[in-house]
Amino acid sequence: MNNRILMLCGVLLVTACGGNQKGTETAAPAVEESAPLVVYSSRAEQLIAPIFAAFTEDTGIEVQYVTDDPQPLIERLKAEGENTPASVLLTVDAGNLWFAADQGVLAGLDSQTLKAVVPSFLRDSQDRWFGLSLRARTIVYDTRVVNPSQLSDYASLADEQWQGKLCLRTSKKVYNQSLVAMLIETLGAAPTETIVEGWINNLATDVFPNDTKLIEAVADGRCAVGIVNTYYLGRLQKQGELPVGLYFPTEADGGVHVNVSGAGVVKNAANPEAAQLLLEWLVGDRGQALFANENLEFPVRSDVTPHPIVDAWGPYSASTVPLENAGIRQAEAVKLMDRAGYR
Repeated sequence: MNNRILMLCGVLLVTACGGNQKGTETAAPAVEESAPLVVYSSRAEQLIAPIFAAFTEDTGIEVQYVTDDPQPLIERLKAEGENTPASVLLTVDAGNLWFAADQGVLAGLDSQTLKAVVPSFLRDSQDRWFGLSLRARTIVYDTRVVNPSQLSDYASLADEQWQGKLCLRTSKKVYNQSLVAMLIETLGAAPTETIVEGWINNLATDVFPNDTKLIEAVADGRCAVGIVNTYYLGRLQKQGELPVGLYFPTEADGGVHVNVSGAGVVKNAANPEAAQLLLEWLVGDRGQALFANENLEFPVRSDVTPHPIVDAWGPYSASTVPLENAGIRQAEAVKLMDRAGYR
């Protein structure tokens, strides 16, 4: 992703709009109207531009942003140190957020609004980052050949019944690294390695570069089952019906592995007050609606209705194991996948 800077200008007066969930109102931090807010973001420009435009419209705070992949942005923050112009790091996956915090580029944030809205398992235990939207990484299946009663949890995809029928995305993507990390956290390393080996034995074809290609392979009949982030299916469903269903592991089976897109205030933030206001605005009514609808993710707030496509998938039980463990065990997960032959 090329670095780009886009300036969004607003002329409205600053308003306290971050804590607009009932019971979470807090006084907005004082923000100088003339000071721009610089965000380093790994999220695609087409997803964040409308969100930042709305924030500017609501608050009058000018937003500038730079987009790149998570690792280069974190390294950039480390290199810039006290001279960084950035005040917010916005990225996907708890593994990336944990790494940023571990590298010392994020500051703890004492925001009662964020603490009241974002469940503890979806934020850093030291409040250095907060989940802003949810993505469920769950099972997809070919509705023509698979009965949902045949499905249960992620481990069951290693069963013999799925031999030659399973499709996976590459292990190089952080989404699968976090899934395996959380399996290690809940099941232990040895059982998880056996599961991953079973997955590899059951592959119908080579691993895919992205979830979209995997879903298309299920629709084409090349795979019977697979594991994807749900919003990839939502994007395809926008274009038309597919013979692809979603299966959410039940609470009895450990629940659904969820992850987040999230953000934290940069340790050497040039504009920490505006940074806090942005994060609080993003968990407010308008921020949550935009964040969820632009990418077909689930709102981090249960009282905000998701996009109709997402809402139609129905409720699910999310695993409540703290997501920071996805980062803590990330290196262990990568080594495990390598040993199991998961490329």
